[in-house]
Amino acid sequence: MKKLVIFLTFITLSLMADFISQPLDQQLLDTKIKIIDIRTPSEWKETGLVKGSIPIMFFDNQGNYDINAFLNELNKMVKKKERFALICASGSRSQMLGSHLANKLGYDVIDLKWGIQYAIMKKIPLEAYKSNKLKP
Repeated sequence: MKKLVIFLTFITLSLMADFISQPLDQQLLDTKIKIIDIRTPSEWKETGLVKGSIPIMFFDNQGNYDINAFLNELNKMVKKKERFALICASGSRSQMLGSHLANKLGYDVIDLKWGIQYAIMKKIPLEAYKSNKLKP
C-alpha cells in the first residue's frame, strides 16, 4: 500500500510538473522566456505590455473565448514543449488558462501570478501596445 501511495504521488507530481506559478522578476526576464499576454486590447492600451511580450487575447471583454483561435495563434509563437509564461491583469485568467494548457493539453507553462499589476508595482520594463504588432 505504501508503495502505491508513493507511486501515485510521483505520477501526480510528474503530470503537474508542466505548470508553475510564480511572480515575474528580472531573473525570469533574463532567461528571455516568451511571455504571452492574454489580456484584452483595451487592457494592453491602458497599461502597456511587459517589454517583449506577445499579446494574444484569450477572454474578450464579455468573458467569451475561442480556445481553437487562441491555440492557433499560440502555436505560431511557441512550440508545444517550449516553456513559456502567461500574464494577465491580476493572475486569475493566466492561472486558469495555464493550468488547462499544462494539465489537459501538455504545454509547459509558467503562470505569472499577480499579473501586470505586480509587474507595474515591481517596475518591470513595459512598452506601449502597438495594435499592428500582432492581431488579438
